[in-house]
Amino acid sequence: MKILIVEDEIIPANYLKKVLEKEAYSVLKIVNKGKDAIYIAKKEKPQIILMDVMLKDHISGCDAALEISKENPDILIIFLTAYSDKEMIDFAVASNAFGYLLKPYRDNEILATLKLAKAKLHQSTNKTEKSSEKQTQIMLADGYYFHLPSQTLRHKNREVLCGPKALELIALLCTHKQGTLKIDYILETLWDTETSQQTLRSLIHRIREKTCPDIIINVNKLGYKIGLKN
Repeated sequence: MKILIVEDEIIPANYLKKVLEKEAYSVLKIVNKGKDAIYIAKKEKPQIILMDVMLKDHISGCDAALEISKENPDILIIFLTAYSDKEMIDFAVASNAFGYLLKPYRDNEILATLKLAKAKLHQSTNKTEKSSEKQTQIMLADGYYFHLPSQTLRHKNREVLCGPKALELIALLCTHKQGTLKIDYILETLWDTETSQQTLRSLIHRIREKTCPDIIINVNKLGYKIGLKN
């Protein structure tokens, strides 16, 4: 996990770095200006930023956090502050901050906060991976599904072998799953040479025999579309 420390005082900054590295966290850099924090967040994309409120330039930690969260909402920002008043809390909410650590720092509070942040990042990563996997699997009629990256058709976790040209057609229809493809477009895309509509109809017939009648749907006078799960 990459962490950026934004702290205007060198001694507390080095102390934080020492605590983090002792627990095998990776500290990208220590900076003391808001503009540097914004630049490094954009360039290096740390997972966590420990952000002091009072910095060395005209950009406060709160302003820097707001700018960073606009461009990189997945970065978890933890404020470093000696204040815990309403204004500080409002800034934390406005910048989507994960939390804040009060000065003077305590090792157990630092590590507990980072442990919670790490768990949140892990959950977010799992959700993203699951969402990505769902997008690559097109759920079709009668329990069939097509896996786009591997170009395979499956049913009840078993691969359905129906030939390369059949898989090309299913893949083509799946990549346009919300629409209907015209017959001429399908013929031109699937075959390099001029091919008759009868060849396409025969291919669809074989696919339906191997799978189910609703896996490819005729759209009257328009063409064909993939049969999605109801």
